[in-house]
Amino acid sequence: MSDSTQQRPMGFTKTRWGVGPPIMSIFKSVMSWVMMILTRYPGMVAACSFAAGVGSFVLVERKQEIFAQALSLLMLASWVWLIAENLLHRQVNQWFGVSLPRPILKFLAQLVHQESLFFVIPFFFITTAWNSAQAAFTGLLILFGVVSIIDPLYYRWLSKRRWLYFIYHSVTLFAVLLTALPILLHIPTGTSYLHALVIAVILSLLSVERDLPFRWYWTATLALGLMVASIAFGLWVRPWIPPASLWLTDVAITTQIDDARRAPQDKLLVVSEEQMHRGLYAYTSIHAPRGLQERIYHEWMLQGELVDRIALDIRGGRDEGYRAWTHKLNFPTQAVGDWQIRITTETGQLIGILRFKVVEALRGKIQRDEFAADDWLFEDDSIER
Repeated sequence: MSDSTQQRPMGFTKTRWGVGPPIMSIFKSVMSWVMMILTRYPGMVAACSFAAGVGSFVLVERKQEIFAQALSLLMLASWVWLIAENLLHRQVNQWFGVSLPRPILKFLAQLVHQESLFFVIPFFFITTAWNSAQAAFTGLLILFGVVSIIDPLYYRWLSKRRWLYFIYHSVTLFAVLLTALPILLHIPTGTSYLHALVIAVILSLLSVERDLPFRWYWTATLALGLMVASIAFGLWVRPWIPPASLWLTDVAITTQIDDARRAPQDKLLVVSEEQMHRGLYAYTSIHAPRGLQERIYHEWMLQGELVDRIALDIRGGRDEGYRAWTHKLNFPTQAVGDWQIRITTETGQLIGILRFKVVEALRGKIQRDEFAADDWLFEDDSIER
């Protein structure tokens, strides 16, 4: 990482401070000290944010959402401050007697990008179905994180290309909202996706609109068109975006469910046509934050073609995940081939994929994965079709 005095401001030496009450002087002194520390140790924000993201993921997984909620609120607060400072630069100066020069604003924006990206990356890394197109989005977030900690890339390449910076800024804010909203508000994934998309696009446009070199009416027209196009694109690529608050803890194809344990008796990798036509269970255990209620779907597919789509309702808050299964009895006459069951949200975001193979007859030992479950009894759902 390379630092330069022109790119990374050293404290508030160029800042014009107003005269205020003693508490404002203390605030300014604290901020100067914080800026000095961040300048001296530029990688600290990324490391601390990544640790906070991992910690929040573990806390959500262990049903300690209140701490994860606090961290999410702090993350959103940094974005509120950054956007407010960009939009209300003069008012902030009048109200608080603080005027931050552009280099320091760019430095603080970089810090917000660092903390945001390294906070959300653990969530998306775990929830991504890496054998799907979701890998592209999570890979993009990881690339953005790398750019945020390399000064020459961030200042000399990214920040000088305003449209590229707008995309970078929007996607980062979108990822933060996509992670934080289900944890904070317990709203379904589809609703949180739409809210995150609209909020991220609008606030990102407001943050960069003053940099557009046009008259106000052309700027407004361009901003409106860009907002509509961005939201439409975000809805189109929704299947590529992992649901940051939902992930699979267990999956199985089986011919029988143990009702006492609420678990599959085995996990089959290959089944015969005879077994299939007697009925198969698709078992899934999905982790979700406490208080979240979500409708998911098991999409049964043969050779890439949709055969059936069965809905299930799940509730968050259980360590091992919410256990549910579909029991399918009706299959096509010609069922031999490669099957997969896509587990998706109501709006089409992929949670995971379960694959198995159907053959005419089994030769030798049945291919399976042995499964050991706990003795929990839980009121889960099952659907037959």
